Amino acid sequence: MIYVRLLVVRSPSIESIWRDHVDRKAAARDRFGAVEADLREISRWMYEHPETAYVEHETSARLVEFLSRNGFDIEHPAYGLDTAFAARVGSEGPEVVICAEMDALPGVGHACGHNIIAASAVGAGIAVAEMADELGFRVTVLGTPAEEHHGGKVDLIGAGAFAGATVSMMIHPSPRNVVDPSMLAIHHFDVEFHGKDAHAAAAPWEGLNALDAFVQLYVGVSTFRQHMFPTDKIHGIITHGGDAPNIIPSYTKSEWYVRAATKERLEDLMGLFRTFVEAAASATGCRAELAFNGHEYTEMVNNPLMVELFAANSEMLGRPMDRDADQDSSASGSTDMGNVSRVVPSIHPMIGMDTEGAVNHQPEFAAHTITPDGEMAMRDGALGMAWTIVDIAEGDLWGELTK
Repeated sequence: MIYVRLLVVRSPSIESIWRDHVDRKAAARDRFGAVEADLREISRWMYEHPETAYVEHETSARLVEFLSRNGFDIEHPAYGLDTAFAARVGSEGPEVVICAEMDALPGVGHACGHNIIAASAVGAGIAVAEMADELGFRVTVLGTPAEEHHGGKVDLIGAGAFAGATVSMMIHPSPRNVVDPSMLAIHHFDVEFHGKDAHAAAAPWEGLNALDAFVQLYVGVSTFRQHMFPTDKIHGIITHGGDAPNIIPSYTKSEWYVRAATKERLEDLMGLFRTFVEAAASATGCRAELAFNGHEYTEMVNNPLMVELFAANSEMLGRPMDRDADQDSSASGSTDMGNVSRVVPSIHPMIGMDTEGAVNHQPEFAAHTITPDGEMAMRDGALGMAWTIVDIAEGDLWGELTK
């Protein structure tokens, strides 16, 4: 509508501004197109060479080499983390941080699509790099380790990686397109039970069974599920259950995640979980220890202006985005990008793929990331971010982001 009115008015200056706007988005698309084949290769290479939390050495080196070759100044390692990196372009102005997650999951590889996330982040950075000085902004493609468990972005926040940032963004592959997804707050932690060894056949009464303590905890959590909110999540695995069937287990260890819609609800749920641990220990005569493993993640705060801009740009790419209000908010994960969104205006859109029923954290989802559909998700995610950066810079909307 505005475009038609501007053509009727025929204001040379306004028409020139509009033409420059369209041209810059076309230039960003063309610049991305020049490296798209390379980015597809990088995504496939990551799929074939998955590296888990904090050991993404080959992955970060490959991404750094490619960004350096495309004109970025490189800091690697960065911010005290061996596999983190900061690839920068632009000499002055507001800083845009594009997060490139790199780590894979144990056992199922890139079943959360971090190969697409990293390739999209690199692609978005390259797409706008040549206009950074012209429009007066800076871009940092930030390699962020260990999202899947420990929370590398929380380490990076503490080390100052976002201290000068004006905005931050990333995309995430998913079975659906959602521009403003709800992401749950989460605690990661270990539970250990200490009992007493004994011969399981000759004198079991002399032992204190730490495996029974774990079983009691697991049953307690399962029994409590009917009283949980739809957005409450508690799930765990046992990582050590004993040493031999004929020895009463004196030690067990399990890993647990507790999630909730807000940080405040998470603290309430953790209090309840502690009572389950204490009850299991008391029932079996064992001693319990609970230790946090990695950082707490907060819920995601999606910046409203960036959400609107990304949604409009995604529509231009032929990818309409759903809104979180129209989705089942109980079907959600967690991300350390939530912590970033608490310190700098941020977005974390989910880019849909037709995964034929596969969901994140399944091997079939990982395999889909290197199909043509997965490669299109990488392209649309990168251009959606790049065009959003163009909108913010051309409209000088930096100050609007914090309102």
